[in-house]
Amino acid sequence: MTKRTTAKYKIDRRMGANLWGRPKSPVNRREYPPGQHGQRRRAKFSDFGLQLRAKQKLKGYYGDLTEKQFRRIFAEAERMRGDTGENLIGLLERRLDAIVYRAKFTPTIFAARQFVNHCHVIVNGKRVNIPSYRVTEGDVIEVRDRSKQLAIVLQSVGLPEREVPDYIVVDYSKMTAQLQRIPAFDEVPFGAVMEPNLVVEYYAKN
Repeated sequence: MTKRTTAKYKIDRRMGANLWGRPKSPVNRREYPPGQHGQRRRAKFSDFGLQLRAKQKLKGYYGDLTEKQFRRIFAEAERMRGDTGENLIGLLERRLDAIVYRAKFTPTIFAARQFVNHCHVIVNGKRVNIPSYRVTEGDVIEVRDRSKQLAIVLQSVGLPEREVPDYIVVDYSKMTAQLQRIPAFDEVPFGAVMEPNLVVEYYAKN
């Protein structure tokens, strides 16, 4: 399990972007970084700086994964056939916590991780408490019966700030979600601009 050590909105401010597209993000009011020197004119990023920032944004978006976790996922994407950047996004979107978040069972990716950890989720009839569990096409993800009336679930389902993407089918009457297909990069509803091609360049040089 990844332990988040930074408040999610601090991640937003550090990256200078509203990563999850949330209306309460401080970036909506203050686009500059935190700290007493935050309002100073930003220096231009080098190529390395742009690549590093792209990696940090993608890591942060999926729950501020550790470098070890993220590099392992990247290495797997690199071994697969096809475009490495597309493969990387596909693997990240297949994480169980990402599916729970996309299905709007929780309001944030961090809440989704905790939700899975606390055994509120069933996959194909079996309880799974590992957020990084790899979901495959056709798998049915369900909120446990005794968890379906939790306030966090009911409130999240009603949030108007984001929609369920086309590659996931959700039945809120049963509180189930199913991954229909592995999405392409341009299908994923990121709240901010992501550049997996720069992540590939970063790891190619480091």
